[in-house]
Amino acid sequence: MTQYDSHVQRLRRLDCCAVSDALDKLRLPGVVTGLPQRSGAGRIAGRAVTVKLGTGAPPEGPARHLGCTAIEAAGPDNVIVVEQRSGVEAGSWGGLLSLGAKVRGVAGVVADGPVRDIDEAIGFDFPVFSRGLTSLTARGRVVEKGTNVAVEVGHVTVHAGDYVLADRSAVIFISSQDIERVLETAEAIVLKEAAMSKAILAGTPIGEVMGGNYEHMLQS
Repeated sequence: MTQYDSHVQRLRRLDCCAVSDALDKLRLPGVVTGLPQRSGAGRIAGRAVTVKLGTGAPPEGPARHLGCTAIEAAGPDNVIVVEQRSGVEAGSWGGLLSLGAKVRGVAGVVADGPVRDIDEAIGFDFPVFSRGLTSLTARGRVVEKGTNVAVEVGHVTVHAGDYVLADRSAVIFISSQDIERVLETAEAIVLKEAAMSKAILAGTPIGEVMGGNYEHMLQS
């Protein structure tokens, strides 16, 4: 999943609002709000490398710190997506993990749960989106249940390899089977909005520009 992906490159050129409108038009789910950007600047896009955290015993095998397997599997065209919905306040991501991911060139992290060491991530200019912040360590509280397994983020089930787009408006997940039609629809919406912006700048009254054309833009 770390090789060059033209869909990721196209996704990076779009904002979440345009892609959200495309999902509405296609009647697809995938938008999650309430995961603000805590560090880094600008939007991120890539394919998901997933991490599921929870309480109880870790899987059998040699002990590994949570997140390390995901970082080693990820690269510049990946976003690490973490589920930590255990109800236990405990960091699902931390400073050394941010540094390790930064060194690997990972696009960023999206965590449905609290993260810690956010000042370190800010210092690394490494993008982190999360449900909350904490100082509490995962040690003795939560464990990694699996990497590249299905995870829940908001109301969306995210699979390894799904496409991820995140900016200050939302986080969006798109399945690989839907990515081409979502991109085509979002790109068409962006072109229409660019023409509308040009008309506004040219002096056309905004009520005229945002009349029927805008209101019916998402209709099939």
